[in-house]
Amino acid sequence: MAKLYFYYASMNAGKSTTLLQADFNYRERGMQTMLYTAALDDRIGAGTIGSRIGLEIGARTYEGSSDLRGEIEGELKKRKVNCILVDEAQFLSRDQVWQLASVADELDIPVLAYGLRTDFQGNLFEGSGALLAIADSLVELKAICECGRKATMNLRVDAEGHAVKAGEQTEIGGNDRYIALCRRHFVQRIREAEERQLAFGLPR
Repeated sequence: MAKLYFYYASMNAGKSTTLLQADFNYRERGMQTMLYTAALDDRIGAGTIGSRIGLEIGARTYEGSSDLRGEIEGELKKRKVNCILVDEAQFLSRDQVWQLASVADELDIPVLAYGLRTDFQGNLFEGSGALLAIADSLVELKAICECGRKATMNLRVDAEGHAVKAGEQTEIGGNDRYIALCRRHFVQRIREAEERQLAFGLPR
């Protein structure tokens, strides 16, 4: 029976690289895949899944209103699909996660979703929360903090490298905007930002 998998991590843990490797493994064995990525993440280009090591591939895009189950059923009328792979899965809606679960349960197609667990404030994304709740298999991919410990948090920084405490949950960016840290150093950087705000009378 097919399963819904959630591969989660902080920034820079190789989520997209792992997805691309899984896609290659399926295709190398003569199987067909269907790839998705979030429409709002266009850092490399709309409809492109890319990794920091230079690999990339075209993919369908999804938005909050996308009917993933319907799109997958439509594709199945044209060809066989052996696996669904979803990048930036933190941006899925709760309903879309349940749609993907139904693809695994009712269409018997494995779904591999890759994404962040938490945002820059340590809060769950909607898609990540739903995946953590109902996925059949949870796999943590490891990133490394600057101290050598496992990085589990995503620190948002400004142009000067100072921690950012407030703002919209979603702000697309790479190494220029986010740093993967262990919890200890995440909290330390946030405290430093608070002390800086007090010292210079900056708005909190």
